[in-house]
Amino acid sequence: MILAPFRLIAAGWVLVRFDALAPREIAGHLPVAARWIAGLLRLFSGPAARRGRPGERLAHALERMGPVAIKLGQLLSTRADIFGQAFADDLARLKDRLPPFPMTVACTEVERSLGRPIASLFASFEPPIAAASLAQAHPATLKDGRRVAVKVLRPGVERRVAADLDVMRLGAAIVERAAPAIRRLEPRLFVQTVARSMQLELDLRLEAAAASEMGEVMARDAFMTAPAVVWEGVARRVLTLEWAAGQPLSAAALPSAFDRRTLANNLIRAFLTQAMDHGVFHADLHEGNLFVTAPAQLQAVDFGIVGRLSADERRFLAEILWGFLRRDYRRVAEIHLEAGYVPPIHSVDDFAQALRAVGEPIFGRPAREVSMGRLLGQLFEITGLFDMHMRPELVLLQKTMVTVEGVARRIDPDHDIWEAARPVVERWIARELSPLARVRRLAERGLLSAEHLARALERAAADDPPPTVRVQGGGLATLALVLSIAAAATALAALLR
Repeated sequence: MILAPFRLIAAGWVLVRFDALAPREIAGHLPVAARWIAGLLRLFSGPAARRGRPGERLAHALERMGPVAIKLGQLLSTRADIFGQAFADDLARLKDRLPPFPMTVACTEVERSLGRPIASLFASFEPPIAAASLAQAHPATLKDGRRVAVKVLRPGVERRVAADLDVMRLGAAIVERAAPAIRRLEPRLFVQTVARSMQLELDLRLEAAAASEMGEVMARDAFMTAPAVVWEGVARRVLTLEWAAGQPLSAAALPSAFDRRTLANNLIRAFLTQAMDHGVFHADLHEGNLFVTAPAQLQAVDFGIVGRLSADERRFLAEILWGFLRRDYRRVAEIHLEAGYVPPIHSVDDFAQALRAVGEPIFGRPAREVSMGRLLGQLFEITGLFDMHMRPELVLLQKTMVTVEGVARRIDPDHDIWEAARPVVERWIARELSPLARVRRLAERGLLSAEHLARALERAAADDPPPTVRVQGGGLATLALVLSIAAAATALAALLR
């Protein structure tokens, strides 16, 4: 942390040298004061500042700055609708086309981590085909003939990530002090959430467990699949998965054999099904982590970041989406206040009115007709008006929603996210909020309460010495009542399932 101020200055210097902080191409759109400052900074730019487009220069700068900065570039690359197609394409190389580290280093790491020679597990181990911010992927073949991908962490990446996170923490603290309008976005809590997810991402044993869990979740629906884990090829810095089918979504334009509309719908529905039905979702669904097979099959890789939602958070998400689908802005407003997303000092009717101003202009319109830049600006203004703060527990959900919606737009420029979401949300509402579902939950709660009461009575009886234990008629009646309630609740819960 002591070196964080110097690293923060160094990061700013890199952006200046590449003319990526306030690029000359946008100088004419800046306020006069900002234009003057940008011109002054440009005096210190290097030779790289005069080569390439803004997106290319920013990609090179972020690559120099380290893994966490590269993650930011990956997120920006999914929003061509906000930053422009050329800018997004220039940043796309950060997803899986970074310079790889040497093959000899990778082989040494695999053998050291697995504690065995490469030849004892793999019939072949090939040069990397993809390199990202934290790791690179090697094609390989197991002794039994199965084709696999072996992920190996970059040398020293743990130290780089720790240093980057220190810089982010310092930057967040500075922003909170210097920019009061940004404080409600909770920069420090945001960095804390990002830091935790990245620390988990650096242990590939945890990613293997997440891949296994997500594979089971995805198998329950037909929207997306996951490659199987090869457990004998898993260690803290090495992960082996069966080979992903299809072509990387980031590789090139999709051929005509693909059904773009269904593919985009499957992506949205896969994410929503994971989040709402199971409370666990792949939280890094950019193009570099998605493989596609015609006409519309999706397979996900890289399960280093997984998001989780509580039962209440899943219900809030489903009811908010359901309210927007029905254009019931008052119900959406009520859910926001019930969840604590909007402070109770504000009027439900006023917030519903503000939501209508956001929802009506975009509802039912194809993606190409909606300006996401303008929409996000409007949302920022409205959330400020109603004192809405960033919720740390929802950071991964919000980040993934932004990414997934951006990828779906790139697949199908006419994509309608509301129609894609409708069947998943309707299914959830019918299952979880129907009268039958409410009775089932009541019965299950009754059973749980009865079990707790029975255990309490058993403990109370056990506290008395055996010779003096006396169970009076009232005690027996109480116990019999508890047991009968438990039996009835059990039977009712089983019937309603």
